[in-house]
Amino acid sequence: QVQLIESGGGLVQAGGSLTLSCAASGRTISWIAMGWFRQAPGKEREFVTAINWDGSSTYYTGSVKGRFTISRDNAKNTMYLQMNNLKPEDTALYYCAAARVGLAGFPPLREEYAYWGQGTQVTVSS
Repeated sequence: QVQLIESGGGLVQAGGSLTLSCAASGRTISWIAMGWFRQAPGKEREFVTAINWDGSSTYYTGSVKGRFTISRDNAKNTMYLQMNNLKPEDTALYYCAAARVGLAGFPPLREEYAYWGQGTQVTVSS
């Protein structure tokens, strides 16, 4: 089992920056692809970005490409999401997720994420 805890959310003005962290416990995440998702009020949860097990491959949804950066520190069992030039439409509850072990492809399909955190709120004011 993997437990994931997100932190770093908050209120920021448009154009500002935030860095989210996702700390894992229960087992190492060193061999697991991970990702960030978000859910805005009244909308479905959507994929934001993913990173493979060693950080050598990343994938972003188009709306955040060039503004968000995903990274990980396997020695600290932690993943990060650096968010720059934030926009009001980035306002959402942000979730981190860990994929199942042994996947062949990257990025993982949504149904291949086995573990989820509780989320951290990001609010961007205009």
